[in-house]
Amino acid sequence: MSSNEFTLDAKPREDVGKGASRRLRRLQGEIPAIIYGAGKDPLSITLRHDDIFHAVEDEAFFSSILEINVAGEKESVIIKDMQRHPAKPLIMHADFLRVRADVELTVNVPLHFMNEDSCAGVRLENGQVSHLMNELEVTCLPRNLPEYIEVDMAELHVGDTLHISDLKLPEGVTSVELSHGEENDQAVATVTEIRLQAEEPEEAADAAGDEGADSTDGADDSSDDEDKSGE
Repeated sequence: MSSNEFTLDAKPREDVGKGASRRLRRLQGEIPAIIYGAGKDPLSITLRHDDIFHAVEDEAFFSSILEINVAGEKESVIIKDMQRHPAKPLIMHADFLRVRADVELTVNVPLHFMNEDSCAGVRLENGQVSHLMNELEVTCLPRNLPEYIEVDMAELHVGDTLHISDLKLPEGVTSVELSHGEENDQAVATVTEIRLQAEEPEEAADAAGDEGADSTDGADDSSDDEDKSGE
């Protein structure tokens, strides 16, 4: 569950503004980004779009300490924000926060649900697992940052709900929600019974058919009476 290592190469960026950003993306295949925090001045940079686009395909990218090489200087960061194109598979901008080894981070870490198929409620009780959370906001030192947190569903039965307090967090990792009090112990997953829709009884179908037949017969009789009246 430890974080992967991601390294990106970047260049300092001096030409700023919307027009410059559009030229970067269109002509150079690069995107604008910024590095800030840790008591240092913000640093505007550019990244190759393809490099970061492929990196973010791994969900661990969002819960890992990243290394960015800027003109020979290494920056340890985490991703804090990313802007994507609303209609195209393009990344438009990225924000990175510097990290220090002795300063805790607050990061959203993905939840990995384990043993769903062998879950007691699913295997024996006609149940299904519902995910109520997909990630957990945690606080920890950079060295303790997990790639993901496991959620073991094996022992849950129909009607059971797993809460944040039931999770086994790695050493040195705490839940932000729980730090605010037990009343913030949110539900993570639950097992509910699969309810099958009952088939319509044959008798009801037959009755509906008989009513339709009676209605048709009445219409025919009325038509016959009109014909006779006309005669």
